[in-house]
Amino acid sequence: MNKNLQFDFLADKVQSTITIRREFQCGRQLAWDCHTKHELLEQWFAPKPFTAKTKSMDFRAGGHWHYAMVDPKGTEYWGWTDYLTIKPIDQYTSKDAFCNEAGEINPDMPRAGWSVSFFDKGENALVETIIQYNSLADLEKVQQMGMQEGFSAALENLDELLESLQN
Repeated sequence: MNKNLQFDFLADKVQSTITIRREFQCGRQLAWDCHTKHELLEQWFAPKPFTAKTKSMDFRAGGHWHYAMVDPKGTEYWGWTDYLTIKPIDQYTSKDAFCNEAGEINPDMPRAGWSVSFFDKGENALVETIIQYNSLADLEKVQQMGMQEGFSAALENLDELLESLQN
């Protein structure tokens, strides 16, 4: 990552939120595409050495993304995203969940609402992700699971993908 690019990762324990602001060396349309097209998401969303795979995706309000993060031994960790609202290349909102391969949501794991916004920052794109948890306990649980480290590593994958797409 270019060290001069903005990167903020802020956990607010009072509001039970995580706010991530990350600048990318690309235009807003490409940043949007990398967040909303499964063939691009799969190339960056899982932190190394994990990989991501999509079982199904329907990117529209009322649609979903059913995916897995796969560890090097082949163990699959399934996730589900419900897309709530979409304003192309500006913002989308969603609700995430841990689930199984059949898409059955695990009620014992935290769910969170996501608001992902895309801005122009000169020639670059700035992506702001606000993740709202139901409680401080849910926020702390995902922090203990390595949310900051994992998401930061995935964003580094996105840097690499963007570089390869633009060369």
